[in-house]
Amino acid sequence: MTDITQLVEQHILEYESRQRHINELLERARERTSAGPEQAAVRSQLDELEKERDRLSNQLDQLKRKNPNDWREEEVKNEGPLAIWDILAQDVRNC
Repeated sequence: MTDITQLVEQHILEYESRQRHINELLERARERTSAGPEQAAVRSQLDELEKERDRLSNQLDQLKRKNPNDWREEEVKNEGPLAIWDILAQDVRNC
């Protein structure tokens, strides 16, 4: 296995881990949000965060389908969705 393949697989595993964490946070946030009008803004924000989660999940699926041999080494080292997952998780915590 080449270094680039190992890096790609490591990134994918990290993305999946963050994705599971985001899903758990969103689920907990939904459970704690009441249906009353006072929580409308929070529900709206959660809807937006779930859309972003879905977008990132689609991006992750595309990365998983991509052949590791097609990745450029620089692309792997500079790939940034991990930071986006972390920002999304922080936004969910702040709801």
